[in-house]
Amino acid sequence: MSKRILITGAASGFGKIAAFDLANKGHQVIATVQVYPQMSDLISEVKEQGLEMTVDKLDVTNAKDIAYITQKYDIDILISNAGIMEGGPIAEQPIDLIRSMFDVNVFGGLQLAQGFIKKFIDEKRPGKIVFITSMGELWTVPYVAAYCASKHAMGSIAEGLKTELAQFNIKIATCNPGIFGTGFNDRGVDTINRWYDPESNFTPSAAFDATTEALENQLDPQSMAECIVNVALDENSNFRNVHPKETEDFVKQLQTDAWTAKS
Repeated sequence: MSKRILITGAASGFGKIAAFDLANKGHQVIATVQVYPQMSDLISEVKEQGLEMTVDKLDVTNAKDIAYITQKYDIDILISNAGIMEGGPIAEQPIDLIRSMFDVNVFGGLQLAQGFIKKFIDEKRPGKIVFITSMGELWTVPYVAAYCASKHAMGSIAEGLKTELAQFNIKIATCNPGIFGTGFNDRGVDTINRWYDPESNFTPSAAFDATTEALENQLDPQSMAECIVNVALDENSNFRNVHPKETEDFVKQLQTDAWTAKS
């Protein structure tokens, strides 16, 4: 059965791949992007591929955008994918950059979800929301700790929604990607250079070497997009979905080790 599915952050990466995959499967996709130029580019690409897909503008930090979108569209599934990453040592990272991440990754995602949840309940129909968080929801990666903190927050919100909305037949899931080559991680690490100065900051520049090296063997994002699509369409999916399996095993071991970690 065809589903009505709205995806945020569909201009690139997982959101874009998932949107095209779902449209190819015959679902009614509303692919949303942050700014109008992205909208024009995506519309052109949809036409080139001969697909049926609605493209619209949604900046999740813009309350008017959220009100417009939630009023305009009736959906069955929300894939909350929009996010940003700002890197750097959290002991020195400018607070305004951290705040901007929380505005997008936490408050924007929650406000949009609240709008659709209210519609689901008012119309007495089931719904599903899939939050794209990160492996960083479950452990803290050095020098992207603030980003991980925003994903920790979204994961807690998702878990709370899962419990609180079960009585209304609204299902909640998270997808937790490992390190995939969408460009998102690379640009997130690049942001350090916009404010970090080795002459004035106390964190040595060599501290970032391991973070940069971790980006050298990133995975094909197609498999993660397929995971997101499968979770969205599965009426009995797991709540938490870490992908790939190697990342899931790694995170589980880190969580075990955390109980004996020293201060």
